[in-house]
Amino acid sequence: MLLQQLINGITLGAVYALIALGYTMVYGILELINFAHGEIYMLGAYAAIVTLSFLTFTGFTATSLLLSLVIAGIVTIIYCAAYGLTLEKIAYRPLRHAPRLSSLISAIGMSIFLQNYVMLSQGSADRIFPNVFPSGSLTIGSSVLTYLQGFIIISSVILMVALQAFMKKTRLGMAMRATAQDKKMASLLGMDIDAVIVVTFITGSVLAASAGIMVAMYYGLINFYMGYVAGIKAFTAAVLGGIGNIQGAVLGGFLLGILESLGAAYISSEYKDAFAFIVLILILIFRPTGLLGERIPEKV
Repeated sequence: MLLQQLINGITLGAVYALIALGYTMVYGILELINFAHGEIYMLGAYAAIVTLSFLTFTGFTATSLLLSLVIAGIVTIIYCAAYGLTLEKIAYRPLRHAPRLSSLISAIGMSIFLQNYVMLSQGSADRIFPNVFPSGSLTIGSSVLTYLQGFIIISSVILMVALQAFMKKTRLGMAMRATAQDKKMASLLGMDIDAVIVVTFITGSVLAASAGIMVAMYYGLINFYMGYVAGIKAFTAAVLGGIGNIQGAVLGGFLLGILESLGAAYISSEYKDAFAFIVLILILIFRPTGLLGERIPEKV
């Protein structure tokens, strides 16, 4: 049972880590907690279900399932990247030099707006995500690793490694790290700060969109409220690992997923969502900089 809960927790943690990376990247650049980031994840789930439903209606899913999933993934990523870009331009850029509280209130406002926008346009009832992923599993002792869990874990790790390579090896990634360390100096050296910030929001949105697709396939059920809860948990994961630190966000995501899974199995599944808040409170009290601390030179 322990191994099964670890598998479940790692699967869940991989999703939390992808969302937490968006929080930590934006915080690293702007020192802003983008509370609307969870809604980007929710929009990703809805964009995927609308795209797949359309492809199913046309009969394309029945003839080429793999290509349908790829198309749904591409459409979802582009859709969410556009929303991330729009959020930055409308809600945050005009307030860049305003008191930090103004940006925070703007983020909360955008979160509420997007929830209501999806509720009104897609309905308030839960929507069932089509079960298109091939069924099957691997047996490990008395535990089971489904193909979908394996897909989520492997895909998430690939995205995290790609992000790390992007940050370390590309000029844009280096510009993002330089901007995170000192925006004024980076600007004096000729870096386009606005472009760097836009890329940061788009990158975080792409990761959140990927997480949205994975969770929709995993649970098979989505609603307009799912971004709020997942966003708070991902924020907790970012704080747990050390917000502003990419490695910390990954570590925090996996740890939170495992803690939540173990807590639901051995304590009570009814309090599953409460574990994230308990962890957040404990971290803020005993180690507010997170497990990996605030490693300024390496953040974003």
